[in-house]
This record gives sequence, C-alpha cells and structure tokens, in this order.
Amino acid sequence: MVINNKVGGWVQGAGVPKRASKIRDNLEANALFLSNGETRLLIFSCDLVGLETPYVAELRETVGQASNIPARNVIITCTHTHGGPSLVKTNYLMPLDHEYMDLLTVWLSELGAKAVSSAKPGKVGWGVGEAAIGFNRRLCWANGSHTMHGDAKRADFAGLEGPDDHQHLALLAVDLEDKPMAILYHNTTHPTLFYAAGIYSSDFVSETRNILREELGKIPVLYLNGAQGDIAMENQLNKQPESREARLMRVGKLAAAETLRLCSEMKFLSAPVLTHTFEDLQVTVQLPTGKELERAKKLLERIDRGEKIRGMGMIMAFGAAHLQEKFGDNPVDTLPIHAIRIGDVALVTQPCELYCQFGLDIKRRSQAPITAVVGLADGYGGYCPTIYGILGGGYSGAAISWRRLEPNAGYLLVESAGKLLNQLWRSQQ
Repeated sequence: MVINNKVGGWVQGAGVPKRASKIRDNLEANALFLSNGETRLLIFSCDLVGLETPYVAELRETVGQASNIPARNVIITCTHTHGGPSLVKTNYLMPLDHEYMDLLTVWLSELGAKAVSSAKPGKVGWGVGEAAIGFNRRLCWANGSHTMHGDAKRADFAGLEGPDDHQHLALLAVDLEDKPMAILYHNTTHPTLFYAAGIYSSDFVSETRNILREELGKIPVLYLNGAQGDIAMENQLNKQPESREARLMRVGKLAAAETLRLCSEMKFLSAPVLTHTFEDLQVTVQLPTGKELERAKKLLERIDRGEKIRGMGMIMAFGAAHLQEKFGDNPVDTLPIHAIRIGDVALVTQPCELYCQFGLDIKRRSQAPITAVVGLADGYGGYCPTIYGILGGGYSGAAISWRRLEPNAGYLLVESAGKLLNQLWRSQQ
C-alpha cells in the first residue's frame, strides 16, 4: 500500500528542517499475515523513520480491531528512512505531522484487514546469507572521544568503536502451487541517503523492492531493519566517492541479489512451528543535569529571538529540553520486546536504534538456527548505545530525548530477549 505524504510536508530530520519539494519514489506499507490456527501474527513494514511509542500503542489497538487480531500480535516496524514525513520529534522548529498519522491509522487498518481476509493456505521457506550494506560509523580518537562518522585517515584515528553485521535473512511465503505470496528480508543499516535533501523517498528499499517484484511478481515486500544505531551505509575505513543515486542503486541491487539467491535455494514447509511471546521492559530514563538543562533553555531562547542556530547545537539543546518535558515527572520508559518463531527462524523485535553489538549478543544467546534482531518496532525508544558509546561522549553520550535510556538499557534488553527466545524454543522441544 502506498503511504505517501503530500508534497510540501515536513521531511524527517534532526538539525535540518525542510519541506518536501517532490516524491522521488513511493513510501509503502507492506504486511505479512501468518497463522497456524492457534497463533495469528500480523507484521507490518512501513517506509518511515519511526513512530512514537504512545501513538503505536493506539495504532495497534485500532489495527487489531479492524483485522480481528489481538493487538499485541500486531507488530508495526519502520525501515528508518530519513526521506519520510516528520513522525519522531527531533527538531525544535519542525512539528510532528499529526494529520499524516491520522491517515496512517486508516491505511494500516485497511491493509491489515485485507491481509487477513485474503489469506490462503501456503508454505514458508527461509535462508540466511550475507550482504555488506552497513558498516560501523562510530570512530574513536586518540584523546578518548568518539564521533559518528569522521576521517579514518587522520593521524589520531584509534579504531572503530564497535562491530557491524552483514547477516541477510530472506523469508518467502508461497501458495500451495509455489507461487510467491509475500517476501520478508532483513539486514542492518541506516537508510539516510536523502537526509536533509527535502524529498520523500524510501531510500534503497525502493530499488530492492522493484527488483524483487520484477522477479517474484507484485507481492508484499517487507524490509525489517536490524540493530543499526551505530551502523551506516558508508564504509568509514574505505570511503568512496559516490552520488546518492549511485549508492541507492548499488545497495538496492546488492540486497535484492542476495535475497533472490537465498530464495532459489529454499525448501518450503507447509506447517512450520509458529509461536510468539513478548515482554514490556521497564527501563529508567536518564534525565539531563540541571546545568545541561539550563544551557539548553538559553540556547533555545536565542533561537526564539531569531538567531539562526541549526545543526548539532539546536539538536542537543532541543533534545535535552524535550527529554525533561516528556519524562521529567516520571523518568521511566517502556520497551515492547517480542520474540517470534517461524520454523528455524527467530525474530526479536524492539523499538530502539539498538547498537549493533547488542544485536550480536542476542544472536549468540539464541537457540534458533537463524536469529534476526529487528529495530524500530512498536514504537521509538531512541538510540540505545553500549557503555563505550556513552563513554565516548557526543551524540551517543548526552541525555537527549532520543538517547534517553539508562546506560545499562541495552544489556537489560539482551537479557529480556534471551529469556523470551528460550521460552519459545524450550516449549517446542
């Protein structure tokens, strides 16, 4: 389903408030309905940056009622394109697009109801390989500081802060005559090709989707993004001159090629194990200090008086003030963590921009032959860095509304995911 916003609407960004001058390619929502008669799951992939958690809680209820699915069996994920409408509050000068959110509620309700009503018996196959579309973007320097992006050729470059993850999962649903009905693929990267460009685009996802539909037919194509908080498309250790369009085409083709390769080797099962469980993980919010808050308010007052302060200065000031406003009276956040078993495949979904190391940790603790950790699902919990990310300071270390969780939040999330996965696998042994 096409979920485009109107031209002229705000485009999601942090320090760069811009309105959309055009639509480069369609934003889409795609849905996959799975049922074995006992467990019924409805999974959405939306070409959006993310969705605020309170809104998603209401959205799940509405979609669940429309499709006759328990609300907690509705999983709504976002690809994290930075070429979508303004849906996560990260900019002092750019409002959230509530009109668009009202439309999205209607669209996803219609899509969910259609996915369920049109369901028919089928089979599912899966496979796992590699596609290098994401690389760690946190650079460490000799003085102990860390930055998002940078010049690794500098004399004081000390190495990358963390790992990356090139695992590529493909899951294909076919009917009883082996005709494709829907496909899901998963990899880990930051779709930010059109950041600050002032256009709507689903990023490389559009190219991958076009290629897959050329080969498999006009079916739903779901992209589930991974633990991508510290991951970007550009290889920081081997930067190459490349235009936005060239990179979009290259990455899109790379993801599509590996997906199709895996599809060509799949074996399909008509009745794979399908189970699901979840936990609402309560975590403490790290509020800004009094000095940080005072400094932020003074800078925002200067913006109010007409000073053109943009970029990281505005980002950090607004992030601190907004964090205090949202969580100052009750510094606790809720992270919905889901574990899904589809045959040999485990999907762990969570709402954060989780740092890649945590995704790898969850996989190491999983009994599943294939485990994929999905981000930006059922809300937006902001960046969830490792202790190294916090100690390195800057964008990952400061207490702002989209980096708000207590320092051990990622470790708590790993523990929660491990317990949920064990529940699913032990219950079927």
